[in-house]
Amino acid sequence: MSTPAPVSRRPLSLDDEVTITPNELRLVGDELQRFMLEYRFAMQEIETKLAILREEFVHMHEYNPIEHVSSRLKSPESLISKVERRGVAPTREAIRQEIQDIAGVRVTCSFIRDVYRLYDLLTKQDDITVVEVEDYIAQPKENGYKSLHAILSVPVYLSSGRVDVPVEVQFRTIAMDFWASLEHKIYYKYQRQVPGQLLAELKNAAEIAAELDTRMQSLHVQMHGEPPATSPINLEEIREVRDRIRRA
Repeated sequence: MSTPAPVSRRPLSLDDEVTITPNELRLVGDELQRFMLEYRFAMQEIETKLAILREEFVHMHEYNPIEHVSSRLKSPESLISKVERRGVAPTREAIRQEIQDIAGVRVTCSFIRDVYRLYDLLTKQDDITVVEVEDYIAQPKENGYKSLHAILSVPVYLSSGRVDVPVEVQFRTIAMDFWASLEHKIYYKYQRQVPGQLLAELKNAAEIAAELDTRMQSLHVQMHGEPPATSPINLEEIREVRDRIRRA
């Protein structure tokens, strides 16, 4: 039997027309949808954990440290754009490793000590893994921005098995959240080219917000007294949480 002649294949050029069949397009869409669902489920897991803590505080304690919780999931279009912009390999593993803000949860608290309390309560749960943490309260950004950012990995159990998915969780006080919301609107209006005078005023506003946080917490202590030594919100334990954050 004669050996068939090898088929000559040339590399694709930009002038070539690449055809994707409807089945291939559907498979890509299905895979992306499944990937995004993993993040939606992980985000919901974090929200559920916070809802349980909030419900317990409402019914079993005199004080609830959680003012409100919000969440957001990147759209597929936004995710694809970020993947392309950052030059991330278009694989599940690479995207999971390099882009960790696909799902986000924001926890707004009344006082700074509540921020550390909620972080501590959440990250001590044995199915939560701290991937990364940035304490912008202890060390604010240059523009005055304050918040506690944590990338937390949470297991999601699907029909195909367990998947560990990262969720970005931000902890802020009401004052920090108000300032950050205003800053975002200003940067959006000026397309990130904010005049120097406005930047200086924003920095000054951040300092005023920080002073407000300190004064409001002081008033709270005057009304209710310092937490007992066994409470997870006493100053010594806040220092311990901060030390743990620095080591993370």
